[in-house]
Amino acid sequence: MKKVLIIHTKYRNFGGEDTAVENEAKLFSKYYKVKVLYFHNNITSYVNDSISFISRKNRNSMKVLQNEIDEFQPDIAYVHNTWFKGSLGVFKVLHSNNIKTLLKLHNFRYRCTKSYFSSKHFEGSSTCEACGLERKKVGILNKYYLDSYLKSFLLIHYGRKYFKLLTNSKFYILVLTKFHKDYLINNGIDESRLDIFPNHIHTKIGSDYQSGSNYLVYAGRISKEKGIIDLIDAFIKYNNKKITLKIIGDGPLLKKVKSKYSLKNIEFLGEITNNEVLKEIREARAVVTATKLLEGQPMLLCEASVNGVPSIFPESGGISEFFPKNYKFSFKQFDYSDLFEKLNLLDQKSFMLENGKKNKEFIDSYLDEKKLINSFEKYLNKND
Repeated sequence: MKKVLIIHTKYRNFGGEDTAVENEAKLFSKYYKVKVLYFHNNITSYVNDSISFISRKNRNSMKVLQNEIDEFQPDIAYVHNTWFKGSLGVFKVLHSNNIKTLLKLHNFRYRCTKSYFSSKHFEGSSTCEACGLERKKVGILNKYYLDSYLKSFLLIHYGRKYFKLLTNSKFYILVLTKFHKDYLINNGIDESRLDIFPNHIHTKIGSDYQSGSNYLVYAGRISKEKGIIDLIDAFIKYNNKKITLKIIGDGPLLKKVKSKYSLKNIEFLGEITNNEVLKEIREARAVVTATKLLEGQPMLLCEASVNGVPSIFPESGGISEFFPKNYKFSFKQFDYSDLFEKLNLLDQKSFMLENGKKNKEFIDSYLDEKKLINSFEKYLNKND
């Protein structure tokens, strides 16, 4: 049985990428011998860690990885997030051991301090690419990352070194969408090293969708770049007292929006468990997002589709790639009158039911387990 070593640095706040890594580990465990090596961003000394990071080598992480390689003897290393504690040193260790390496990019951190092309001061009529590869001072001077000059510098420095690694290395790179693949090609990455490999979803729960519930679900960060205020304003304009908007999550705007929008048909559930989120999704009329970012593969929307629940979302980044062609519930990004029009479709229950079924058929086929494994096998069996 082939051995797969999955390497991932967990985020301090558990998120979609962490979930995706767990899902893939479970999937691969059915077909391979799998070991997951987690690094944790529990920073104890920012000075020491910063020195390690600027040198691109976290020697402690490199030592841990070397021990895992010696013990596990993997056939392939499957790398996800390396920011912060993993560091780019993991690639040096893998290369020195002649370990076949596969990298999965979940976001645009190598180009953007916010990972999805959103600035700290994002107001929203277009996506932001102010930092880029050559304009690093923009992100530093505006403290785009965690409102810190130092942390913004470190992340932008990391991004530039990371992109250089992507350009010059020979390992294969997996991305979630054609949108991301095209972006890398347009920025000089060899197309022959790129492939599309979406995240696995296996969270179907309960019985089939019936479209009869009376609420809409938003689950995610309560922040400006996620378009939460624009979403709530469009929902209020929709003005259907029989439909409730349930808002799940936390973030910098939570107190503000809770104070401003104290309406009976807007509920703030705060942070709840993943199982509770899935239950809310499963019983919803639809899920909705008004993100202002260039998203990859939003787990919320895919989990809704797996359960036959329709999604309302902006045509942003690669989101549309996870839905059937000519999907009726997407709206032009930043066009909130178009979002309002899509909310009006909530009243058409048979139409909702029909589209929920189409979504489920599409996502079940697109993220089919055997298709994903067959795709992964290509890289296990490559000799270069």
